[in-house]
Amino acid sequence: MLTICDTVKQRVSHFKIGVLTYEQIVVGPSPNMLKGKLRQFQELLYFDMEQTPLAEWPEVKEWRSVFKQVGTDPSRYRPSSESLLRRVQKQNFIPSIHSAADINNFFSLYYKLPIGIYDRDQLTGDIIVTIGTQADEYVGINDRTTNFERKLVTKDAQGPFGSPIVDSKRTMVTEQTTHAVQVIYFLPSFTETQCGQMLQAMKEMFIQVHGGSAHTQLII
Repeated sequence: MLTICDTVKQRVSHFKIGVLTYEQIVVGPSPNMLKGKLRQFQELLYFDMEQTPLAEWPEVKEWRSVFKQVGTDPSRYRPSSESLLRRVQKQNFIPSIHSAADINNFFSLYYKLPIGIYDRDQLTGDIIVTIGTQADEYVGINDRTTNFERKLVTKDAQGPFGSPIVDSKRTMVTEQTTHAVQVIYFLPSFTETQCGQMLQAMKEMFIQVHGGSAHTQLII
């Protein structure tokens, strides 16, 4: 069960979260099709960024605006999707990690949205997306500790584990993961129809690579 805290809704009107729940999946090295797709798309993005500066991309501008609305300085703490795009801009292309991470990174770049994927067996109880306090911090998958005061953060009964900035090591997906939860931080300007179409596209590609079954949910 995932909910959006009232404080977030008050600060960011039309805030939306997509949730994909996966059962009985098999995570492993990415098939060549996926590796090729990830690499090729990054090369296309690189050329796009040569034509139009990243700061002018509508998705980047809107996510920066969301960060400002919750009290986060978007120049100091960037949305994870913008961080990925900046790596591509420097031709520091994102390498293949494993099938689940690669699909997650591909869709984050494709839709220009922060997307987190988590091992469901490492999560406890209900999940809430809220604005963090000084007590909310964790070691991220980048091995750095981030404090989430005045930042969007996703928490379970054990505490914070995810955010549109960086995800935690505690709940990261590995090749041992068999049940996962993907959280898509949609742009407030997206319609419910757009969100539904994106969730369906992600679900189909993920299941095609990992098997298992999936359930989609849009939370507003």
